[in-house]
Amino acid sequence: MTTTHRFAVLDGGMGRLLEQLGAPFRLPEWSALSLIEAPHFVAKAHLAYIESGAEIITTNSYGLVPHMIGEERFGAEAQSLADRAGRIAREVADKAPRKVLVAGSLPPLFESYRPGNFVAEEAPRILAPLVAGLAPHIDVWLVETQSSTAEALTALAAVRNHGKPIHVSYTLKDEEGRTGPPELRSGEPVLDAVAATIAAGADAILFNCSQPEVMSAAILAARRAIDASSNLAAGLGVYANAFVPEPPSDEPYAGISEIREDLDPANYLKWVHRWVDQGATIVGGCCGIGPEHIRAISASRDARR
Repeated sequence: MTTTHRFAVLDGGMGRLLEQLGAPFRLPEWSALSLIEAPHFVAKAHLAYIESGAEIITTNSYGLVPHMIGEERFGAEAQSLADRAGRIAREVADKAPRKVLVAGSLPPLFESYRPGNFVAEEAPRILAPLVAGLAPHIDVWLVETQSSTAEALTALAAVRNHGKPIHVSYTLKDEEGRTGPPELRSGEPVLDAVAATIAAGADAILFNCSQPEVMSAAILAARRAIDASSNLAAGLGVYANAFVPEPPSDEPYAGISEIREDLDPANYLKWVHRWVDQGATIVGGCCGIGPEHIRAISASRDARR
């Protein structure tokens, strides 16, 4: 790692870790099932990341949307479950021997990777209980795995007046063999998306839940957009997944994705070094990236201070 600038260490994926810990785990609820049936596993997962060096942990609220927990449960319990997710993360963070921030996860509202499913008229109804439940417990909003600016800016608008930093994280087209300028899964150029998101008030831009191979081009495009904006201090982050290449975003969801065998902590760390050299100020992991990866990132950074 040639750069000397400091970066913050974000946590890794939640769903796979919960499964490894023995938590109840199935589709369609995914990581939300533990929050509903066995929340102590959620606390264990947060603690595992903090003990590995994470300075930011993310609330386990990604699955608290109607298509995952069902409309009936969402209507009756969404706010209380979001409150539970925020409260668990806050309690674990506050017991840490160092300062740990809590990021409130606001997920895609109508299924991950499916920009065409976004329904602008329905979004405020879904966002409202999540925002209300998380707000008392978090330090920063993390609008994550967004496939289009339409869904991202809608969520950003829902939290703009809460007085807390807003981080927006986009997921990228990452089909195997992909070439050309980086794009969101909607097909929007990253350069344009970042410019619009910074203009709307985002304090940091991140890229997540995509192959490591497509992240560098996105970082460089985002850096250009930030440098041309009025917020030169905006953060820039990456937390890639370890999935095998995903099908195009207009194909039906096939279920739980397979994990690559070549992204062990040492190999993932090589990507992290590249991203930090390119200007990333926040680095962590998404699906398939666990505490062992975060430990490697934290140890590498601390060794180079």
